[in-house]
Order: sequence, then C-alpha cells, then structure tokens
Amino acid sequence: MFEVARRAMSRALVVRALAMMMASGCAMAAVAPNSSTLLDRYFDGLTTLRASFTQTVKDARGKQVDSTSGTLLVSRPGKFRWEVNGKAGSGGQLLVADGRNVWFLDKDLDQVTVKPADAALSSTPAMLLSGAANLHESFTLTSAGNRDGLDWVLVEPRRPEADFRRALFGFANAPAGNQRLQRMIIDDRLGQTATIEFASVERNAKVTPEEVSFTPPKGTDVIGTPVK
Repeated sequence: MFEVARRAMSRALVVRALAMMMASGCAMAAVAPNSSTLLDRYFDGLTTLRASFTQTVKDARGKQVDSTSGTLLVSRPGKFRWEVNGKAGSGGQLLVADGRNVWFLDKDLDQVTVKPADAALSSTPAMLLSGAANLHESFTLTSAGNRDGLDWVLVEPRRPEADFRRALFGFANAPAGNQRLQRMIIDDRLGQTATIEFASVERNAKVTPEEVSFTPPKGTDVIGTPVK
C-alpha cells in the first residue's frame, strides 16, 4: 500500500508539472536568451499535437523511482490530454484541460481533482504546450546548444510559485521549419527529475473534442468545483 501511494505521489508531481528538465549531471551551458528559439518556431503554426511517450523519474539522489508510458494530445489553444498507462500495481492517471477546467484523475486513489484552468496551469509546462498563455510573458526561453544529437531550448518560469524550476526541450536535427520534438527533461521543485521521450509525433493531426473533454467516472471522489 505504501509503495502504491509513493508511486502515485511521484507520478502526480510529474504529471502536474508535465515534468521536465536536466539533472545536475547533464547540465548544459546556455547561450544568450533568444526571442526566436527552436521552441518558438516549433509552436509557429502548431494547432494540434499527438504523440506517445515513455517517462522515467529520478529522485534528488539520482535513483530511478518510477517508469511509465502513455499518450499526449494537444489542441491549441488551451486544451490537452496527458494519459499515463496503467501497469501492475497501478491503474494509471489522466490529466485533461478542456479550455475551462483542468481535471486530474488518479485511478489508484479513485479520485478526481478539478481546478479552473487559469489557476491550475499557471506557469507550468502544460500551459506552455497548450498555448494557454503568452509564451514569453510566462517563461524565459534560452537556446541551449546541441547535445546527444539534439538541439536544446531551456525554459524557466518567471513566477517563483511555478511547479517546476526549469525544463529542457530537445529537438531532433531537421531542416529549418521541420523540427521534431523528441525529448523533455524537467526538474521540479522537490528535486525530482523526469525524462520524457516522445515517439510517433504527429503535428496538426486530428484531435476530436471528445478527446480533450472529461466527465468524472461514477463513484469517484471529486475535489474542487469546475467552472461552468
């Protein structure tokens, strides 16, 4: 029971931040901030995104504490679906932003938490991905060079109360205007580091309204009041 609770807590922290970043062992020297980074250009013209992912989480000592897989759907502006697959000892998790509210379903706890989108997504990577706010007003973006065959952009929230300290977006080498998001590394406020590897990434693929909406399953506890 304790192990299930520990895993649920670890995943919840990462999912809420949509965690990412670099650990001290893989730090990169950053160049001067650039108002037109690869991330800016990647978001230019992006309306939807569909991808699968694998995610590993390490604690502050570098010990791996969790490993999961799942799917990500984005419908800009302001909507996304981040679903963590279940596995032995875990029922999985689901985070949905429907444009008004953000819903977090923890199947292990049989519990749903809901918050207004403005409050729940403030200064999180989720807000950045979904296009729910002005990119440069909420984050500083810095080109961070090339490593491991990827071009990196360092993202840091401007607000001290943000869920994460810093995040790296890694893009596979590709012709200009055709960058492919391959990896995210996130450092949260509790010292955890999550590395997210994306696969089968589809830009501007079809995302239905049903995929970015949510109704609490019958029998689950709901914490919070949704905005109508």
